[in-house]
Amino acid sequence: MKLEIQKHRPLSEVVYDQLRQDILAGNIVPGTRMMEVELSIKMGVSRTPIREAIKKLEKEGLVVVEPRHGAYTSQVSRADMIGILEVRQHMDKLAASYAATRGNQADFQRIEACAKAYEAEIKRNTDSRELIKCDERFHEAIAEASHNTTLLTLVTELQEMVVRFRYIYYGDSDIVQSMIDEHEEILRAIKAGDAAKASEVAGRHIDGLIRFIKETHSIPGDEVR
Repeated sequence: MKLEIQKHRPLSEVVYDQLRQDILAGNIVPGTRMMEVELSIKMGVSRTPIREAIKKLEKEGLVVVEPRHGAYTSQVSRADMIGILEVRQHMDKLAASYAATRGNQADFQRIEACAKAYEAEIKRNTDSRELIKCDERFHEAIAEASHNTTLLTLVTELQEMVVRFRYIYYGDSDIVQSMIDEHEEILRAIKAGDAAKASEVAGRHIDGLIRFIKETHSIPGDEVR
């Protein structure tokens, strides 16, 4: 876990980014105690940037600080995942619907470019982190095409909330591959100006993820809830 120190960035930010990524990816499992001394040794830094990073992670809900007990990575439950995905489903359906009726050619080209970037990453056999970024950009491009700033803000916030869960379902190659066709179907409906169809396929896209989470036998941290 030794860090590559970047001179142009504060050390606390570098530490925060690394710890955040490790939590999101499941390298630091839910319920792990975040020991400042231990982390400072592993990462080759002093305790101060570790402490600052933990405070920032606590604000994001990725770490829970218990008085007199210390800091722990927050738990993840199946119910948490499904609850967030259910809300995201409604937002994505609305965004796709608006994109179909309000989007312009530049919007459609941006969405299509994001879909192609996702497919290209799969062909490169890249890691989950890059695929997740491409998927996020695809859905954010749709929200941008809705030309509703409030909706864009909500979609972006939900994307952030669901990142931790993405690493679970992105470990399934069938889901990763199926998203290529699903993205294409959403794009076609939006470009055709068919708001009802765009909403329907966007909702079905999330249905598949909810179904996968319900059927997944092992969710890190779920068993302690």
